[in-house]
Formats: sequence, structure tokens, C-alpha cells
Amino acid sequence: MSRRRTEKQIPSRQRRYGRTKRLAACAALALCGALPRVAHAGPPFQTDDPEPIEYKHTEMYAFTLVDSTGKNAGGTVLEAPAYEVNYGALPNVHLHLVIPMTTLWQPMGGERNFGIGDLETGVKLRFIQETAHRPQVGIFPFFEFPTGSVDKGLGVGSTWYRMPMWAQKSWGKKDREWTSYGGGGETVFSGDAHAAGYANFPFAGWLVQKQLNEKLTLAAELFGHGAEGPAGTAEHSATMLDVGGTYEFRDGFDLLFAGGRSVHGEPENYGYLALYWTWGPKGAGEEGSGEKPASKMLAAMTHMHLR
Repeated sequence: MSRRRTEKQIPSRQRRYGRTKRLAACAALALCGALPRVAHAGPPFQTDDPEPIEYKHTEMYAFTLVDSTGKNAGGTVLEAPAYEVNYGALPNVHLHLVIPMTTLWQPMGGERNFGIGDLETGVKLRFIQETAHRPQVGIFPFFEFPTGSVDKGLGVGSTWYRMPMWAQKSWGKKDREWTSYGGGGETVFSGDAHAAGYANFPFAGWLVQKQLNEKLTLAAELFGHGAEGPAGTAEHSATMLDVGGTYEFRDGFDLLFAGGRSVHGEPENYGYLALYWTWGPKGAGEEGSGEKPASKMLAAMTHMHLR
């Protein structure tokens, strides 16, 4: 995420950040019915944002995500098919679920394994609303449950966590808006995961996006993470430059895309491609939100990156 997603190996590769989704993209998305156009963030980038989806609305991503440090380093992880669902349970709060089917190519010509990865859940909470002179701010903690096979390298084997805080600000004319968001946090493993070779590590990112017209938004981000330990895909720290965006086919149906590679530290490549749907009752997003839909940010694609 909203997340960036990363998968770890030896014994496993797992999503680091979540749309990081938790992977955050550039988007101008439309809600169902006659609601004004709004934007959201999360996938396809590794940097996420603080903006939850509209109250009582649902969004779903069918995505493919790849992260690689090369056949002679940490190997390659491909999440496909993978699905993310978010639901606006309360004003300024949404619930998050990712179900990833994962393929792992071990480094040094090792075996290839396929199966379900660790299940990702989370709650995005915005506690500061955006104004003309103040950014919105929120948290998006993730809980990764050990559903992936440790023996196949598809799971960590114990519950692990990501604890980020994000801020976002938009400016400019409607349908030509600029948006910038970023922040960071910490990925935390249990004692069992530490014993298996995983290390707690920080992550941080910042993104700038521009809505070019009613259909297309483009963005670029810098995203960095600390050393993940010998069991991680990226044993050393890395800083990555990613570019991508969102194209709206019609209201509530978008294409999200992003890709990039490291510019400092551990060599690493990242790619994300998704179809996005959103739907919900008319006017529900305004209840208790404290802001009009037309004033909400663009950003997009959390959600999530593999390691």
C-alpha cells in the first residue's frame, strides 16, 4: 500500500509496505452514479496516502505485482492473480484486505514455488482533515497473517506488522490538480521471524502527481527502505525511483500502472499493473466527512510492493 508490497524469501518473501500498498498512484477516480469526480491514492506506487475511501463505498483491485533483486541476489516474486478490497466502514476510516497468489523464483537458479502468500489486513484512519493551508494526515497500520507456506518460501511463518503515517496536500484547478503525499514508518517482525533471518526496518517515500485531464493522471515517487536482513529479498537498504499513473475508462473503472528501479543501494526492480473498480450509494461519502467530494485528493495505487 496502500500500499508497497514486497515478498521475502529464505524462508519467505512478504509484502513490505502495503498499498503500501498498501503501493500510491496518480488517479482521478469517479464514484458511482452522479457523484462528482474524486481521486484516491494507494496502488500502484509504494508510497501511500492518508485518504480513506468514501463512507459506505467499496473499491477492488485485481492486480499483478512484481519485485526483483535479480536471479543472483534475492530472487523474484510475482503476485498474480492478487486481489485487494477496501470498504469505507466509517467516515474517515476504511478496512483493508489483500489476498495474494504468489510465485517465487529463488535466487541462484533455485526452484519456483506457487501458492497463497501471507494475508494482509489493515485499517486506514484519517485524523486531520485537509484545508486550504493544512495537509490531511492519517495512519494505515497493516497486519500480515501467516497463511503462506514457509517451506515454499511464500510466508514468514508468524504475524508481522507495518506501522506508517502519511500526509497529503493538493492544489490547483479541478481536473488539472497537483497532489503530493508521503511519509514513512517501520516494518516489525516477531521474535520467531527474527530468528529466521528477518530484521525490522524503516521505510519512507514521497510522491508528486499531476492530473493532466479528466482521464489521465501521472506521477513520480522516491521510495526507500532499510536493510531487511538475510531472509529478505533486499538484504541491504535501497532507494527507488518509480513512475506511473492512472487512466480512467469510465466512472468507477480505471487502469493503474507503475514501474521503476533503485537509484541507490541494493539493485531492485518494481512493477505494478491493476484494474480498479469502485461503487457505493450516492451521497454516502459526504456523511460525516467534513469535506465535499469535489475537494478530495487525487493520488492512487497503495497500496503494495513485493520484496
